[in-house]
Amino acid sequence: MNTYDRKAAEVRRLLEAGAHPVVPAELAARAVELGLRMLHRRRVVRRALWLLLAAAAIAFLVWASMARPWVVPPSTVTPPVEGLRG
Repeated sequence: MNTYDRKAAEVRRLLEAGAHPVVPAELAARAVELGLRMLHRRRVVRRALWLLLAAAAIAFLVWASMARPWVVPPSTVTPPVEGLRG
């Protein structure tokens, strides 16, 4: 017997027992409230992460426009002088 069969048998046994446990009347309201809080928290976190990503992209663009990393820096070594033989 695999795990699924054992769980199904346990559920079947509980349902056939007849007596259901008493649950508080406000349980559904509390579950809805908790779910709404979780959704709100996820929405706030998602917006904060998008804002952080946008700020990082803007900071990168400002840095790239100021530093110009694609431009080759000027050479600090002078080329040798040729053609002057004394």
